[in-house]
Amino acid sequence: MTMASSSTTSPLLVLITAMAVAALVAAPVSSADLPSGVASIASKILSPWSAFNNLTGCHFGEEQQGVAKVKDYLAHFGYLPEPSSSGGFTDIFDADLEEAIKVYQRNFGLDINGVMDAPTVTQMMAPRCGVADVINGTSTMGGASSAHVHGRNLYTYFPGSPTWPRSRKSLKYAITQTSLTSIDRATLSQVFARAFARWSAATTLNFTETTSANDADITIGFYAGDHGDGEAFDGPLGTLAHAFSPTDGRFHLDAAETWVASGDVSQASSDVAVDLESVAVHEIGHLLGLGHSSELDAIMYPTITSRTRKVDLASDDVVGIQSLYGGNPNFKGVTTSPSSSRDMDSAAGELSRPWSALVAVAAVAAGLVVAL
Repeated sequence: MTMASSSTTSPLLVLITAMAVAALVAAPVSSADLPSGVASIASKILSPWSAFNNLTGCHFGEEQQGVAKVKDYLAHFGYLPEPSSSGGFTDIFDADLEEAIKVYQRNFGLDINGVMDAPTVTQMMAPRCGVADVINGTSTMGGASSAHVHGRNLYTYFPGSPTWPRSRKSLKYAITQTSLTSIDRATLSQVFARAFARWSAATTLNFTETTSANDADITIGFYAGDHGDGEAFDGPLGTLAHAFSPTDGRFHLDAAETWVASGDVSQASSDVAVDLESVAVHEIGHLLGLGHSSELDAIMYPTITSRTRKVDLASDDVVGIQSLYGGNPNFKGVTTSPSSSRDMDSAAGELSRPWSALVAVAAVAAGLVVAL
């Protein structure tokens, strides 16, 4: 049968198009996730690690494009040594990678199988702190397993347990590099003051802002890419920030992030918005000597998704920091945050499946076509 052409737009086509656009808005995609013919509609990559999604199910003995990037990722966070050859890592899924993934899975409470299964890929794609989980071969996380008891102390310290001298109860911080952020200085001061106050409330430490970097124990700044400390930033929703153990005092944030310093970050107009205070509270924990925790609800858990606020210390954080510096006799205990890390992990899973909503809409649209 010959179909007649028409200059008018079919109402059904309009409906299907509108539904598809709505799905794309609800589940933003990256150019790496889109077929080649559609990739041009994506304006940004959600994460430097979004291509890991293509490796779901990859396991020992396979050779697949992109495996070398997973090795780079695991080496950056301490799970693998840097490649000895000038050529870098290969795309072969070898025994060293399998073992590194098992350690990663143990740290994050995943099934320990050494395979790039869906939960492992989802966890690897989540935005996170740039501080390594394994330092000099020693895990700085609590070594959780999928069956670990919720609430068990999983806090950790840096190797050697460095701290600020016990004679130093008052520390000064300076916001020293702000040229790469549009957030005004007064707002930054308020955000960091609140973040430091959350730790001082639980400990014997006090923090005061100073305008002089020379007078400061801690310096805070926004930087982009390679900024001279050996820990280059990688763009939106990769490594969000990093801080050094005591008594170094450096705290750096990736200027490429869409930082939200006021208002409800969950209502931000950008899908890649990151709550500044949430990240600041985490990095201050590193400045004081805490490593990463395997406890999902802890501030010191390494990952956080966009449009999420997480600023309240959990019991794991409090016990860890008070073991280093003692407790504040006026501390009133932990409060329950409305958004836990478990909610964040669920959101991370949705980000790792950007096509899910679009596929569902396409199925509904196909059903309408059949029905008509």
